[in-house]
Amino acid sequence: MIDKTFILRVALAIILITHSVPGMFDGGVNTFGEHYLNQIGFSPLGVPIAWAIKLSHVVCAILLILNRYIKPAAIITILIFIMGIVMVHFKEGWFVVGGGRNGVEYNFLLICVLFYIMFPNGFKRNV
Repeated sequence: MIDKTFILRVALAIILITHSVPGMFDGGVNTFGEHYLNQIGFSPLGVPIAWAIKLSHVVCAILLILNRYIKPAAIITILIFIMGIVMVHFKEGWFVVGGGRNGVEYNFLLICVLFYIMFPNGFKRNV
């Protein structure tokens, strides 16, 4: 029997992989590290940080598909998404498209999906 988070886990894994892997081969990860992270104060670690972010997304995607170590993978990914909101998306506003460009709404949704995957039965108190 497939658990109730299966579809969300696979969908999120696909999103994480398609967001990460192309940049690993077309120079996008290095560009993000060099032209953004290094420029805002992470030099000389911008490129290694960018690679760590993208590799963590791939690892999270694999773990989501395997349904293993979900909480640690989700927590790390949520922290990365929050930092993306703070450092990149917040200044662009809420909307990704339509009313704006590159806003926080997409990361917000992904964070909510990760919370649901971590806690599919809600937050229960053990009494």
